[in-house]
Amino acid sequence: MYQFSFEKLTAYQFSKKLVRDVYNLLEKFPNTEKYGLCSQIQRSIVSVPSNIAEQSGRISKKERAHFIEISYGSLMEAYCQLEIAVELKYIDDIEFQTLKPQFMEIAKMLSGLRRSFIEQSSN
Repeated sequence: MYQFSFEKLTAYQFSKKLVRDVYNLLEKFPNTEKYGLCSQIQRSIVSVPSNIAEQSGRISKKERAHFIEISYGSLMEAYCQLEIAVELKYIDDIEFQTLKPQFMEIAKMLSGLRRSFIEQSSN
């Protein structure tokens, strides 16, 4: 079966799983947050694999690195928003701590991808 190049990236595969896990967690949010924090978290977490995919359509390594940077920024944004959700008691800290290793692992992968694109662009 044909695959796009980004589908083979572990960072892409892991970030899609994180999207599913975060969406499941968002079901616990109160209805009053449906168009507030919940919506913002959805946009930021979906942006992670989306920008990994988008970078594959770019020619230059600098551009590809840029989209990985956007993906990393979105990952950090979602992380921050989930921390806020814990403080607001929309989710409990144990649920958040369960997701934290996924955030850390994806952040490392994205940093590595960015570094490899930057190194390739300087050659």
